[in-house]
Order: sequence, then C-alpha cells, then structure tokens
Amino acid sequence: MKIVNSSGKRKTAIARATLREGKGRIRVNKKPLELVEPELIRLKMSEPLEFAGSIVPSVDIDVNVAGGGIFGQAGAVRTAIARGLVEWTNDTAMRDAMAQYDRSLLVNDTRYMLPKKFGGRGARKRRQKSYR
Repeated sequence: MKIVNSSGKRKTAIARATLREGKGRIRVNKKPLELVEPELIRLKMSEPLEFAGSIVPSVDIDVNVAGGGIFGQAGAVRTAIARGLVEWTNDTAMRDAMAQYDRSLLVNDTRYMLPKKFGGRGARKRRQKSYR
C-alpha cells in the first residue's frame, strides 16, 4: 500500500498530510473537508484539488494542523495537500501548473509577525521623544 507524507507551514501553523489509496475522502483534523467552516477557508484548502481532478477519487487525504489562526492553518493545509499530490503522482506538469498559479502552493510562506518589544506600540515602531 502506497503512503505519502507531506507538510506545509504558514506563519505559526504547521500541517501534516498523509495520502493513501482510498475512496477520495479528505479530512482536516478528523473532520470532512465539506464541513469546514467558513466557506472561504474551505475554498482555500481545496485549491490544490482542482489541479489533480482525476487522482482525487482514488486517494484518501488526512491532514493534522496545529498552531496559528484559521487563515494560517488554511495556508498550511493547502501547501501540505499540494506537496503530497505532487509527490504521489510525480507529475512535473501538475507541479509547474501549481507553481504558475500560486507559488505558495508548493513553497512554505516564511513570513510571520515579529514579536512586540518594549518602548513602542509594535515590533519596530517606537514612541517619539522631543528634546525641546
């Protein structure tokens, strides 16, 4: 039985996807993808499935995601699913199509928010001081 493990990251969210032969079930944290709310998040997570239309009915995808907020988790899930599908099929045309559509489907987005420091309102902004 063929099994492929892949992962995706976005901000502080980490998603781990497991692909195995099956009936086309897709679960995110043991919950079917069709039941994920809000709809915008569900659509974002299902973007890589549109590139692999004929493969999806024969593959079960289980994704565990932790950390971050709902948009960070959605970005991590879509990267994990896309990487897993590319590794499952070894299809360079699909990989190129995904990369052309959106590079973050296959490459982790490393941007994250810097921690706030003392003396200001944010990570870099400081309170102004006047000497006069």
